[in-house]
Amino acid sequence: MSLTVHHDPDLDCVTLQMGERFDFTVHRAFHDACLGGRAARSYVIDLGEVSSMDSSALGMLLLLREHAGADRAEIRIVNADTSLRGTLRVAGFDKLFVLH
Repeated sequence: MSLTVHHDPDLDCVTLQMGERFDFTVHRAFHDACLGGRAARSYVIDLGEVSSMDSSALGMLLLLREHAGADRAEIRIVNADTSLRGTLRVAGFDKLFVLH
């Protein structure tokens, strides 16, 4: 399990650097970083190190989107490899999140 959290207080932006696996094993850390208190102004989910992601990761992203204000949420998913980007597109997440 690996998840690094950085909060930029000036921008009120939370960046989550996900480790090799984005799955249920990071649920508690993800919840504590993003869902435990008030929503930040924006979020960046960095998938650069992720080699596997399961349906619970998709669920966590949806919970974050809801917590952050749904359609008003400013959430960017960055550095996803081709396979992960394909999974996100098939799930329709390219319509819910900004994918870079």
